[in-house]
Amino acid sequence: MPDDILYVLIIIAVALAFDFINGFHDSANSIATVVSTRVLSPGVAVLWAAFFNFMAAFVVGTAVAKTIGKGLIDPVVVDPSVVLGGLLGAILWDLITWYLGLPTSSSHALLGGYAGAAIAKAGFGALILSGWVLPVAFIVVSPVLGMALALGLTVGLSWLLRNMRPGPLDKAFRRLQLVSAGLYSLSHGANDAQKTMGIIVGLLVSTQHLFVRQDGYLRLLYLPTADHIPLWVEMSAYTAIACGTALGGWRIVKTMGTRITKLRPFGGFCAETAGGITVLIASRLGVPVSTTHTITGAIVGVGAAQRLSAVRWGVAKRIVWAWILTMPMSAAIAAMAYLVLSRRI
Repeated sequence: MPDDILYVLIIIAVALAFDFINGFHDSANSIATVVSTRVLSPGVAVLWAAFFNFMAAFVVGTAVAKTIGKGLIDPVVVDPSVVLGGLLGAILWDLITWYLGLPTSSSHALLGGYAGAAIAKAGFGALILSGWVLPVAFIVVSPVLGMALALGLTVGLSWLLRNMRPGPLDKAFRRLQLVSAGLYSLSHGANDAQKTMGIIVGLLVSTQHLFVRQDGYLRLLYLPTADHIPLWVEMSAYTAIACGTALGGWRIVKTMGTRITKLRPFGGFCAETAGGITVLIASRLGVPVSTTHTITGAIVGVGAAQRLSAVRWGVAKRIVWAWILTMPMSAAIAAMAYLVLSRRI
């Protein structure tokens, strides 16, 4: 029994490590536009983003965590090796794509990894297919919605402010972009930290027989259902993602901030506002979405509002291919990890 409990505690630590890597990998999503427009220096930008990542704990619910914890994988199938295999698949794919400078989705890596490990254990019947409809649909919906909102916001504000002189306009939006960057970082923390919460809760529910109420220390881990997210799980997840964001994933900043299209403070404000609204809508609905996909779509929308040629479609195409590969590749890595962990190979 003590060894089993230690195994679960190690997996919780790995889950928080994934959350840290998520923040590290996806920090570019939050800061790329505000850095590329030179509103903030990189060092200040990551601290700004990390602060709002953590503040999401106090303003957003836990609907996404509940979706992850009980809505995607049959709880009967979930065990520590499935959870750890899924986390390892997501972490390894995140590190590979970070090294290559590709802004892929940590969210979809986690979803793919979790599914891959569960399928390796019990086949495709392990998946709750109805629970996957919205997450899979939002692979397309979130970047398209982000692009549409950014396009509409850019065109609308351009028309409303058409008589303002460029100098004062640029100065105003340099200040406003601090607000929009904070909004997007808030939405990033809200959606992404909750995915780790859901994984931890699913693990605790599946192993609750290990944690009896006799020991005061273990009582903190006791969790009868996935409908309740303990406060310590929330705070741990938000702290981990904020710390990861504070260190920053610098390889991806250049791709997000300069290679897709050239941004000025006005465009950065429109992209971040559109992306933040899109992610907060998804979080309210309990849908785990890709903040990477969303902000990329929003940046493309800003560029397309200027002219289609302003978007470097070759770079965007490379990013889309990385998106397509994320779920199957992380699932494959996770399946192999599960088979090793369960000693099936």
